[in-house]
Amino acid sequence: MTTQAASPPVRWSAPDGLWTEPDLHLFPQDGHRYEIVDGCLHATPPPSEEHEAIVRAVVSTLRAAAPPGWWVCGRLGVQIGNSNLVPDVTVLRPRSSGSIWSDPADVALVVEVESGATRRYDRILKPSLYAEGGIHAFWRIEPGHGTPVLRSYILGGTRYRSDNSIEGAEPVKLDAPFPIHLAPAAWA
Repeated sequence: MTTQAASPPVRWSAPDGLWTEPDLHLFPQDGHRYEIVDGCLHATPPPSEEHEAIVRAVVSTLRAAAPPGWWVCGRLGVQIGNSNLVPDVTVLRPRSSGSIWSDPADVALVVEVESGATRRYDRILKPSLYAEGGIHAFWRIEPGHGTPVLRSYILGGTRYRSDNSIEGAEPVKLDAPFPIHLAPAAWA
């Protein structure tokens, strides 16, 4: 009987200069989220099942309300300058390019669901990069308040301005990315 030796773990090394999109293909599909911010690598741990359930519910809600031709995608990357970000949910306008890394001009909305490991990243860094890319609308969802709280933002110049703070079971109408009635309590 022959035994096979366990193969050694895959090794990678950091690039000599800035991280770029092709470098992201070096990482295993292990549930971690690997992103590049201004040429620097950023990794977050795999999300919890609660986080993933909210992402699935938001995708379902947006898909049900999307006009024909709009695309609602979970984990579709957006390339903004030297940054490659992966929002929890991305809504693409009709006639988008369909590339693996979306052009921010094609993106109508990005959604981030906070976790303990991503709270500051989702509140400070990522919104500033999305605004820099000209993405019209940004939603941040805060789980853990009994029911999720949705904070919606609209681009005003070069920064997002607060549009709504929504929680509970009573449906509320939002106009961006398209007219939609939603109740965050349904996502819990």
